[in-house]
Amino acid sequence: MLYVLRDPQGEILSLHRAPVEGGHAIAADHPDVVAFLGRSPDEQQFASLDAGLVRVLEDLIDVLIRRNILCVTDLPPEAQAKLCDRKHYREGMQSHSLKLFGDQGDAGSAQASQDDAMGKL
Repeated sequence: MLYVLRDPQGEILSLHRAPVEGGHAIAADHPDVVAFLGRSPDEQQFASLDAGLVRVLEDLIDVLIRRNILCVTDLPPEAQAKLCDRKHYREGMQSHSLKLFGDQGDAGSAQASQDDAMGKL
């Protein structure tokens, strides 16, 4: 959620991450916010695709590390730091998410065991 200050004509004057006096809440993907930031729909679509690809690459790196094909220390320190930060952030987000199907930890560890077994073949 973002907060905006508008001029008398309703145009956005400023955009804020925290509440401001005289401002009101607005969704980050609201058309007014998108226009204020100067993003075209094509740019938004491309950014969304990039975000999805980043997730795929993170998962790929995790699998390669679990199978001992890649060692995290093989990566540059900057890449290690970014991967570590994103992993901690994702773990934190998962701990706050709804558990609609109960604890999936057992299924995840079973998959990890299968991955380890496949890596030894």
